[in-house]
Amino acid sequence: MSWNPALAPGCPDEIGADAIETLIIPRARDLGDFEVRRALPAPKRQMVGPFIFFDQAGPAEFLTGQGVDVRPHPHIGLGTVTYLYRGDFHHRDSIGSDQIITPGALNWMVAGKGVSHSERTSTTARTGPHSLFGIQTWIALPEDREEMDPIFEHHGQDALPEIRDEGIEARLILGRAYGETAPATLYTDTFYLDVTLNPRARFPLPSDHEDRGLYITEGSVRIAGQEFEAGQMMVFRPGDEITVQAGDRGARLMALGGATMNGPRHIWWNFVASSRERIEEAKRQWRAEQWGQGLFDLPTGDRNEHIPLP
Repeated sequence: MSWNPALAPGCPDEIGADAIETLIIPRARDLGDFEVRRALPAPKRQMVGPFIFFDQAGPAEFLTGQGVDVRPHPHIGLGTVTYLYRGDFHHRDSIGSDQIITPGALNWMVAGKGVSHSERTSTTARTGPHSLFGIQTWIALPEDREEMDPIFEHHGQDALPEIRDEGIEARLILGRAYGETAPATLYTDTFYLDVTLNPRARFPLPSDHEDRGLYITEGSVRIAGQEFEAGQMMVFRPGDEITVQAGDRGARLMALGGATMNGPRHIWWNFVASSRERIEEAKRQWRAEQWGQGLFDLPTGDRNEHIPLP
């Protein structure tokens, strides 16, 4: 599937400045081993489509023997999306999944009624100096899926559709866009793309999704005569035809969005739910540490420690 960006409506100079509904400058969060930049949730925007959490992890450099160790922790009411540019993560979870993710692949874990997982730098990566750079997002589940049993899917780089045109390389991580459909099981209309643009290349956002945004990970883009640098998220006004143009250094973007939810979601720590009661019950059960007797167990192969309830 390909298209001619020059023929797409809404080229950069034709878009009004008010086409950007929200501009988000992520907040830096120190996680101990490394720093993340958190774009969602933001004070003026809880979600973009179903995306309710968006973290840029790294870029970070590690010496031999060092790495990231995110101890076992719980989730409810959401799906976690892990996608890396550099480095790796060793994912283990309480339904028995054991998977190392490498750049260009997708780890998709749907928590449903309750799951726990850990993410650590692999043993192989720790044998020498290494780096980490990637994006982690959460997708809120529709109410009729909040109590589903958890699932985990891994899709390698070769399984994710590629969309190419002059100056444009895009990988469809989740959902549907430009006539392509990614393989992961979803429960709401969604799109999520890793887009690399050559200098001055133009990229049209999908026009057939209700809510749309983009996050710049490298380089810059030009919209309505204004340049936006890496580390910023833009959410666009619904219904507008939007095309962005890469700056002189090119750009790498994460384009995201889809159908909006039927209402806001409650967020507390690692829990997302349409009701406060679900969150309170999850808090109670994780605090009780009665593994395997309720909503939560600890990951297979990683049961010696966990992150306690704050």
